[in-house]
Amino acid sequence: MPFPEMLHSLWRESGLPQLLNMLPPWLALDERQLVFMLATPVFIGVFAWEYFKIRHDPRLVDGAESLRNFMLGAGYQTTELLFAGLIAFPVYALAYHYRLLDIQLTVWTGALLWLLTDLCFYWMHRSSHRVRWLWAAHVTHHSSQRMNFSTAMRQNATNIFNGGWLFYVPLALIGFNPVWIGICYALSLVYQFFIHTTLVGRLHPAIEYVFNTPNHHRVHHGRNPAYIDTNYGGVFIIFDRLFGTFAQERADQPIEYGIVRQPESSSLLASWLHEYRDMFGDVARRGPLKQRLRHLWMPPEWQRELPDSGRETRDRSQP
Repeated sequence: MPFPEMLHSLWRESGLPQLLNMLPPWLALDERQLVFMLATPVFIGVFAWEYFKIRHDPRLVDGAESLRNFMLGAGYQTTELLFAGLIAFPVYALAYHYRLLDIQLTVWTGALLWLLTDLCFYWMHRSSHRVRWLWAAHVTHHSSQRMNFSTAMRQNATNIFNGGWLFYVPLALIGFNPVWIGICYALSLVYQFFIHTTLVGRLHPAIEYVFNTPNHHRVHHGRNPAYIDTNYGGVFIIFDRLFGTFAQERADQPIEYGIVRQPESSSLLASWLHEYRDMFGDVARRGPLKQRLRHLWMPPEWQRELPDSGRETRDRSQP
């Protein structure tokens, strides 16, 4: 028996093909997850290269933190793989079923979708900084006080439950196939991995004007007052310029990475859940229910009047 046929026979007789056929489509490995799986070895290799470049400077990289960052990323990918189909897929399928147009995939429609996906990312990302419910998940990405490639992997396993993916549903309603949307989104995140570094300075002015670059994204991760809530773009920086959220790094303000109020613990659970704890703690504080619930959708720094005690004074977990 030829060797390829032997491998095929081994696979066929293992029972795995039958098991995979029993899985519903929303649990199968979709193209978006395939992009992430193929990119992950590249991410690890690129970070290893960066690590050996900057390992002697503890301000830039810490081995233990970098390992936690990749573990945080693994948790994020696990919940996305297990629950995205259960939670998001039915909504995308419903929107696409009632689509307004039948859009065929061409070079031009693909380019348009790439641009529109980045526009959706801009508003999702901006909302993730200005709506506390969304910030409770996104804060994990910003809580590192270092900027390196491992920081890109620092994600929250609760992302799929927060509803940020709803920002992309209008694209399916317009008529773009959700599979295409998922691939564009995944490729956008692959691009964004490479802008989490201090090793790349400013690029050509034309590139810096149109695209999100390491320089622009370093500013986004700054907790300096002048840098907070700026440079939300994914692949492009043009939407920040258009909507007034663009900021340039200032020579008189070196970037300080992290958030205004750092979590007390660096454990995985604390990194994922500390802002949820604080948010629901604020909701539980006495006062009218309507005011208490506003903590869910107001900005992270929002304060409310408390009966007989004046305004709250505790700092918020701003970016």
